[in-house]
Amino acid sequence: MASADTGVMTTALHITLITETFPPEINGVANTLGRLCDGLRARGHQVELVRPRQGCDQQTGSDDELLLCRGWPLPGYPGLQWGQSSMHKLLRRWKRHRPDVLYIATEGPLGLSALRAARRLGISVVSGFHTNFQQYSSQYGLGLLTRLLTHYLRWFHNRSNLTLVPSVSQRLELERRHFERLALLSRGVDSQLFHPAKRLNALREQWGLGENDIAVIHVGRLAPEKNLGLLKRCFDTLKSTYPQRHLKLIVIGDGPQRADLEKELPEAIFCGSQRGEALAAHYASGDVFLFPSLTETFGNVVLEALASGLGVVAYDQAAAAQHIRHGYNGVLAMPGDEEAFCDAAVWMLEENETLRCVRLNARQHASRQGWAAIIEQFEGQLRGACVGEMAVPNAPTVP
Repeated sequence: MASADTGVMTTALHITLITETFPPEINGVANTLGRLCDGLRARGHQVELVRPRQGCDQQTGSDDELLLCRGWPLPGYPGLQWGQSSMHKLLRRWKRHRPDVLYIATEGPLGLSALRAARRLGISVVSGFHTNFQQYSSQYGLGLLTRLLTHYLRWFHNRSNLTLVPSVSQRLELERRHFERLALLSRGVDSQLFHPAKRLNALREQWGLGENDIAVIHVGRLAPEKNLGLLKRCFDTLKSTYPQRHLKLIVIGDGPQRADLEKELPEAIFCGSQRGEALAAHYASGDVFLFPSLTETFGNVVLEALASGLGVVAYDQAAAAQHIRHGYNGVLAMPGDEEAFCDAAVWMLEENETLRCVRLNARQHASRQGWAAIIEQFEGQLRGACVGEMAVPNAPTVP
């Protein structure tokens, strides 16, 4: 296989990707994995996908590119699943058709069984740290499990050849907790899909907004770990600061906290889950994007909002820390400082010219953050693992 960029002959890899979430499920992890999988296949690699069966699946068996297993609902996350442990099935399959390298994206029973099978067969493993489950546990009244989860996640990832993290802040946090062999793999955005040109006046009219009115939007899963109580506080601050302006809060997404939010925000418009062109139109029809989450490993929605030309207000971490220059293409607040977050949103609307310039700069920056370079880097990290460049010396065995 010849590299599309250099013309250098390279060998196609047999890559197995193990995950408990994948498109058409709607979340940042599924979106990222779908992009990586498609990108690797486009570069000539054989990608085998191992995941739980979804409701839309017609297939009951398996083929060279897909192995389905049973899944159980994830508590508090309707529509998402844990994958069933499938170690013996994986051992049989990989003895017949041995992958060059595994990418394990989730750390549940399915990911653990894949890790154990790979260690038994001597297959290289790259893992991905996609979700802060140890932080989520406290949000669901399971604070006592936080330490146990951190211990398990460290144990899990330290038994892979390499762990990929999406942001510098996440890498620093995991290094502080003694995770080993970490490398950065950021995220990209489809800047042709997410584009200011997708703005729809008809959609804004449905929201009750005219050309000069302000749509303050939030996109994401409506769940306790997303810190959504700050949406109300921030929007109330904007309304009291600018009583002469017509502002409307638009909430896009679904999740276990939706009913409570609808009661807390009776004047807001809840649009439910959107995808594809409809999602792009909802983004582009907004003006200001509020992102109060404190538990993101990255936050794909930040890049999508920037690409759509929105004025983004976020905490200075994860994707926002990497991609927002405060006061230039967005505004940032120190993590956890709710007053500073609200002040940043107020500043964004002080002058029409301020918001206009921020939005133009946001689009310009995001338009350079494509997926092609990310996928090429990912390919190199997988290739490096399977040829032993990142081999684990004297690594402990997995029981």
